[in-house]
Amino acid sequence: MGLERKMGRGMFAPGEVVELRQMCFTPGKMFQPGKYTVSDLPDVAFEMGLVDRIGAPKGQTVDVEPPSEQES
Repeated sequence: MGLERKMGRGMFAPGEVVELRQMCFTPGKMFQPGKYTVSDLPDVAFEMGLVDRIGAPKGQTVDVEPPSEQES
């Protein structure tokens, strides 16, 4: 028997940017794959496991800003 991965909106911070991996249909709207803030997506996208965290590739870190060079 396989393991089931349960996800929910509570696993993410409200303002966190996540990736919707495939199309998500709701009665009122269609969401295309792409990057969204957690608050912009419907609960069903999280419940169906269509959402992933955006992060650095394994073994690498993400630089927010490149270091600036100071002139003397």
